[in-house]
Amino acid sequence: MAVCARLCGVGQSRRCRRRQRHNQQDQGSDSDMDEEEGERIVGKRQGDVCGGGGPESGVATAGPSDACEYGSGHHVNRGGSLNRTSTGPPHPQTLAELPPELLVEIFSLLPGTALPNVALICKKFRQILSTETIWRRRCIEEFGMKEDLRKMEVGGVSSRELYVKRVNPRVKSGRFVKLLPDYKHMDYRDVYTHLLHPYRHILGLWQPDIGPYGGLLNVVVDGLFIIGWMYLPPHDPRVEDPMRRRPLFRIHMWETKKASVECMYGHKGPHKGDIQTVKKDEFSTKCNQTDHHRMPGGRQEEFRTWLEEEWGRTLEEIFHEHMQELILMKFIYTSQYDNCLTYRRIYLPPTLPSDLLQPGLFKGTYGSHGLEIVMLSFHGTSARATKLTGDPNVPAGQLTLDVDLSRPVVLPDLEHQRKIEELSRLVLGVHEEVQREVEQRAKDSSATVNGAAEGACGGASGAEGMDIDHGACSDSCEPGPSSSSSSSSPPEAQPFVLPLGVMARNEVYPRTCRKCFYGTGLIAGHGFTSPERTPGLFVLFDEDRFGFIWLELKSFSLYSRLTDHLAHAHAPNMERFEAMLRNMQSWTS
Repeated sequence: MAVCARLCGVGQSRRCRRRQRHNQQDQGSDSDMDEEEGERIVGKRQGDVCGGGGPESGVATAGPSDACEYGSGHHVNRGGSLNRTSTGPPHPQTLAELPPELLVEIFSLLPGTALPNVALICKKFRQILSTETIWRRRCIEEFGMKEDLRKMEVGGVSSRELYVKRVNPRVKSGRFVKLLPDYKHMDYRDVYTHLLHPYRHILGLWQPDIGPYGGLLNVVVDGLFIIGWMYLPPHDPRVEDPMRRRPLFRIHMWETKKASVECMYGHKGPHKGDIQTVKKDEFSTKCNQTDHHRMPGGRQEEFRTWLEEEWGRTLEEIFHEHMQELILMKFIYTSQYDNCLTYRRIYLPPTLPSDLLQPGLFKGTYGSHGLEIVMLSFHGTSARATKLTGDPNVPAGQLTLDVDLSRPVVLPDLEHQRKIEELSRLVLGVHEEVQREVEQRAKDSSATVNGAAEGACGGASGAEGMDIDHGACSDSCEPGPSSSSSSSSPPEAQPFVLPLGVMARNEVYPRTCRKCFYGTGLIAGHGFTSPERTPGLFVLFDEDRFGFIWLELKSFSLYSRLTDHLAHAHAPNMERFEAMLRNMQSWTS
C-alpha cells in the first residue's frame, strides 16, 4: 500500500492533490458505472491528468505505446505552465496518471488479497477496482474458475444431488426444484470475497481420520460451488476402472452474499452443515441434521445400500465368510463418522528427472480387503508406496511397499518364471544380502564414517556370482532408472508370467514388464499387531501400472494409476512432502 501511495503521489505535494480533485470532477459519473461500462473502462476526459485533449479523446483506448497520448501533445512543466515547444508525448509521473486500461491490466496481475489495500489509495483506484474484468481474472488464475459467471453451470454433480422434491401447493403434485441460487445478481468480486477467498485453505487433497480405513478427499472449485469429493476405488477386482466419487459437503453463495455450508451425506438431499478450521493443514466438518442420514428401513436398509455402493454387490453374493466379517466391521466402524469428520492435508509427491516413472496415486488389489489407494513416491534409490486407504491389518498411513531401485532382478525364461521356487531363490538371495549389509553396518556403528562406507561397499561387491544382475547400479550406486532411462527410447519389454500357486485378485494383468526390483511389503495381524516387512518382487509394467509379488503370502497385487486431475495438491518442496509422510505414519501408529 505504501508503494502504491508513493506511485500515486498521495500526500506528496499539493500538485498531486489538485490533480486528484480535477480527476474527481471529471470522473464523478464513473462511480455509478454499470457492468458494461466497467468492462470497457470508459474515461470521460483526462485533460487534467495528462495536459489536455479534445472531444475525440473522450473514450480512453490507449495501449502501452500511446498510454498518455490524449490528443494535444502539450506537456505540463513543473511550474504548472504549458510547454508548447515539446514535440514528444508527456510521460506519466505517477501511477494515477496511467490510462484506466493500463491500470485494469496492472491490477489484474495483483493477488486478490492485495486489491482491498489498493482501493484505499484514492477514489480513481477504488472505481477501477469495481471492474469485473479484474476479479474475473483473479477467480480464474487463483482458483481455476474458467466459465462465464452469467452462464455457469455446476459440473460433476448429479441431478439427485442438486435437486430436491418440493410440493407445489397450487397443483398439489410433486416437482423437482433446482437447488441453485440466482446468480444473475452476483459478480466475480462477491464470489471471490465471500466464497473463494474465505475457504481457500481447504482446497486440495485431504485424508479423513476414519481409524485404519483412511480415505481420500479432494476439495475443488466446481462451477460456483466448492465441493468436497470423497474418492472411492473401483469395485473389486476391477482395478483398471476409473475412481468413483461421492460428494460429502458443498459450499455456495446465496443472494445475501453469504456462503452456506451443506452436508451431502445420506439420501435426502443437501442439508445444513458446518466447517471449522482446527489448525494449519487440518479442518473438520459437522452435520447439523443427522436425521437426513437415516433411512426408513433402519440400519439394515442402510447397510444394504452402503454395501452396493462400496462393493457393488449384495451380502449374499459374497461367499467368503472372512470377507463378510471384514465388510460388516467396516460398515459399523465408518458409520460412526457420518456426522463429524476431521481431515488432514496431504500432498502429491514431487517429480524428479531420475524417477523410475511418474509418481502419484494408484489403486491396488489387497486380497479380501478389496481395492485400496496408495501413493507412490521416490526417495533416492528407494521407491515407496504409502497407504491412503487401509484396513484393520495394515492401516492407512503405513508404508505398504519399500522398493530398492539399486537392486534390479533379472527374470529367468518363462518356464522358470512359472516355478515359485525359482522366483523365491532369486528374491531371497537379494534379501539375505541386504540382511548381511544391515548386520555389517550395525557392527561398524562405532567406526568412523569412512570405515562404515567402506564396509558397505565391500558388502555390495561380495554379491558377485549370484543370479541377480547388479550391473545397472555398479557404476555409481544410483537407482536403476538413471542408467536405463538416460537413453531416449524406453527399455525393451520382457515376457512376464505369474508363478504357479501365486494368487492374483485380478487375473487380467500385463504379460510383459520393463523392469523388476527387490522390495519388501508390510504385513501384520488384525489390529496392526506384529507388523513385519516381508521380501517380494516389484514389477514395473508401464508408466501407469506396476505389481508386487508377496512371496510369503504367495499373492500378487496389481496397481493402476489414478488419472483424475487433482488441483491444489502438489507439495511445495520435497521437505514438506517427507514431513507429511512422517505425520501420516504417526496418525495411525
